[in-house]
Amino acid sequence: MRKATAAVVERTDGPFTLTDIVLDEPRTTELLVRITAVGMCHTDLSVRAGATPFPLPGVLGHEGAGVVEAVGDGVTKVAPGDQVLISFTSCGKCVRCLTGRPSTCVLWPSLNLLGGMRPDGSAPLHRCRGGAPLHGHFFGQSSFASHALTNERNVVKVAAAAPLELLAPLGCGVQTGAGSVFNVLRPQAGGSLAVFGAGAVGLSAVLAAANTPVTRIIVVDLNDSRLALARRLGATELVNGRDVDVVQAIRDITGDGVHYALETTGSTQVLRQAVDALSVGGTCGVVGAPPFGSEVRLDVPQMLVRNPKIVGINQGNAVPDEFLPTLMTLHALGKLPVDELISPFPFHDIETAAEAMRHGDVIKPVLRLA
Repeated sequence: MRKATAAVVERTDGPFTLTDIVLDEPRTTELLVRITAVGMCHTDLSVRAGATPFPLPGVLGHEGAGVVEAVGDGVTKVAPGDQVLISFTSCGKCVRCLTGRPSTCVLWPSLNLLGGMRPDGSAPLHRCRGGAPLHGHFFGQSSFASHALTNERNVVKVAAAAPLELLAPLGCGVQTGAGSVFNVLRPQAGGSLAVFGAGAVGLSAVLAAANTPVTRIIVVDLNDSRLALARRLGATELVNGRDVDVVQAIRDITGDGVHYALETTGSTQVLRQAVDALSVGGTCGVVGAPPFGSEVRLDVPQMLVRNPKIVGINQGNAVPDEFLPTLMTLHALGKLPVDELISPFPFHDIETAAEAMRHGDVIKPVLRLA
């Protein structure tokens, strides 16, 4: 057993409380990572608020980065001392995983969100006092902790000199936004893209779109400072949804709507706007996650006339072993300045970081543990 310090959420709407815990020793395909930096995502806050199902008490965190300290006897991808990014997990055995679609793994919900345990039902995390199990294995990592027990499939090795504080968010938020553009929407020359929401995912999509031949990148948000940042990162037009009819504003800019839209806010009202703002035959990618069971109303006759395509996207439809190195290369070349999104916080200020994110004061908090 390994001792660690973790930010435990004891109950719905409860605070992140730094707590001494113990972790199991790595099993055959598992490894122990000393976390040096971890991004905070809205999904973490959604779980804490009870909008996304995950059993509590537990340890969240799913944009971990750090140094491998120990590996199981079946691990071949990395060795102790290697730096790694940690992303989502998948089974590796179903037809979707075997055909390069791990983000649609048949076990994705249970492995990443719903279970809180290993696939066999065992607990990887325990309280120091009394040894009671804690729910962990969140996205296969639970990296709001000094150490995370994860699986070989989850990790991507990075260079020894790689800046983990800047790269940690690549494992979820940046991967989701950039992957939605590069892997799914794939905007063509002369096309137009509207990104709804200028948070970490939406702005990552803007950064990716700036590396494509798309002509117009329209960003919609309610926050003028975030819209200004979107402009610096590559947006060509800005729409503040507080001031105008968003759909009409986009049609005024483009003539008939956008070829591509990406909804990142999780608002069903905004999703309806994104679909209505499409040109004939346009595609809307859906990334934002409202509470389970949320529904959106659509104008069916207009769908028959305008032929929109609506595509659900998880984790940017990425294969992390292939996609994260691409993002790291773009960052190293100065073409993906994720630095602009990040606000660092010491790990012991995790509650401050969470409140700053909840109130929209920061875009992507990154907790530093080293």
